[in-house]
Amino acid sequence: MTSATRSNPSLTLTVGSRGSKLALVQTRMVIDALGRIAPDVTVAVRIIRTEGDRNQHDSLTALGGRGVFVGEIEEQLLEGEIDFAVHSLKDLPASQPAGVCLVAVPERADARDVLVARNGLSLDQLPQGARIGSSSERRSSQLLALRPDLQNRNIRGNVGTRLRKLDENEYDAIVLAAAGIARLQLENRVSQYFSTAEMLPAVAQGALVVECREDDQLLRELFVPLDHQDTRTAVMAERAFLRGLGGGCQMPIAAHATLKGGELRLEGLVARRDGQRIVRDEIIGASAEPETLGAELSRRVLEKGGALLEMTNHHR
Repeated sequence: MTSATRSNPSLTLTVGSRGSKLALVQTRMVIDALGRIAPDVTVAVRIIRTEGDRNQHDSLTALGGRGVFVGEIEEQLLEGEIDFAVHSLKDLPASQPAGVCLVAVPERADARDVLVARNGLSLDQLPQGARIGSSSERRSSQLLALRPDLQNRNIRGNVGTRLRKLDENEYDAIVLAAAGIARLQLENRVSQYFSTAEMLPAVAQGALVVECREDDQLLRELFVPLDHQDTRTAVMAERAFLRGLGGGCQMPIAAHATLKGGELRLEGLVARRDGQRIVRDEIIGASAEPETLGAELSRRVLEKGGALLEMTNHHR
């Protein structure tokens, strides 16, 4: 954004986004929300292909886990090619590069996972040895804990691609995020919503985030009304849990925080990839200290056996 643009009350901004239908829908949600609070702002969308978009074959773990969908976008942000970026917050690593800040976390959507089966079957109804498509070791490990007979198959691609592969009989069922399904208005495809007791969500699942440059005071002020404090507090606790476990590159990690009054309840887990052991715990405390609670829960999980699981996963 040039100085001339900054001095003009009618701002023209450029947002960076991945090119999938879901990413563009989510970016449009933020643009529309911004338009309601700042109608003089015009936003152009720049589509940026990331490593995770280019490589549709290797698993996300093989590509390095969190961060494969955001690195190139953050580079363009720091270089001034774009003014802000919109991401699914669950795609972000536990820490941001220097010079980038999470300027707004809008109100979270449904954090749960869903099962989409070709015949509308629930998990219990799927046949013995059913083929389940999932790109997430967090999901696959918890699925195997529920149904050890399942055949876990890696699946990549956007939501539409995954549904097509399911319909073409490559899989008996797939697991997706409820929030993405809802944003694409595909709720009619859902066979089952998993409770958080059955499948704990990914850190920050269901939440979006707006990133801008740390020194861009104008945008930092502009996006303040889009920030939802309860959502930010919850995901801060979850991300602190993730950081306490070392970022989550080598093991399935899940966390979910809820707020009630001034109290925060955070559940977290670490699992073996085959689902044969899951270390799960929870902590309840003051919502004013989300990061302290997240760090404490990570310490507890590691002490209960999570550290051993990390070593086991790393050497598998």
